[in-house]
Amino acid sequence: MRGDEDRDRAVTELLRTDRRSRARRIGQSAREWVKSIAIAFVLFLVIRASVVEAFKIPTSSMEGTLLVGDFLLVNKAVYGPRLPGTDILLPGFVEPERGDVVVFHPPHEPEKNYVKRVVGVASDTLEMRDKRLYLNGTLMDEPYVRHVDGRGDAVHPDMEWQSHHLIASEPREYHPTRDNWGPIVVPRGRYFVLGDNRDNSEDSRYWGFVSRDEIRGRPAVVYYSFEPNAQESLPWLSTVRWARIGTMIR
Repeated sequence: MRGDEDRDRAVTELLRTDRRSRARRIGQSAREWVKSIAIAFVLFLVIRASVVEAFKIPTSSMEGTLLVGDFLLVNKAVYGPRLPGTDILLPGFVEPERGDVVVFHPPHEPEKNYVKRVVGVASDTLEMRDKRLYLNGTLMDEPYVRHVDGRGDAVHPDMEWQSHHLIASEPREYHPTRDNWGPIVVPRGRYFVLGDNRDNSEDSRYWGFVSRDEIRGRPAVVYYSFEPNAQESLPWLSTVRWARIGTMIR
């Protein structure tokens, strides 16, 4: 009987030890799992803040380069990323150039992201005559530009800001319109941006120059696209624009 009791106690102790060992292993695995998730989350935040970020095209201002329903991957490192959690701009690889499509915060809505094309940099003289853009007196070749409004020119009071940047040597009456304005000079540290869909774009013509500090990145590729105005249910699944996925943005 004594031997049986000793065996029972030994078995009970072995089972208890095994349960504690398994609990320790489970606890250690859980801690490692939580640690891995935390590291991955921090890396995601760092990458999102400084390297690459997803962006959805909400308006038609860049048609036909970019379409409503396009989802973009934006390279935030190319012009200099922000130090995560701050507004400190780190050095980039290049500076924004004419022709670059950029994502930025506009001066009148600094909490929003806009996407347009840079057409003027510091010291450039810009003018538009009958929808055609002139850079430093030379007509620009812009194969990406689209015009959709055949009703004639349009007037907007917000464009009066341009009068402070005219190149004219003497003050003059200035009444800019959507299709006819300038010549104006781009100040230092500023950029002039336009939408490719020139007749349907809220851009620098209306609210002014973009500060270098507000340029957030350059869209690189369309990673997903669908037709958002389709009448079908679940258009993000049923109306995928397969031909646009993987398209490089130029």
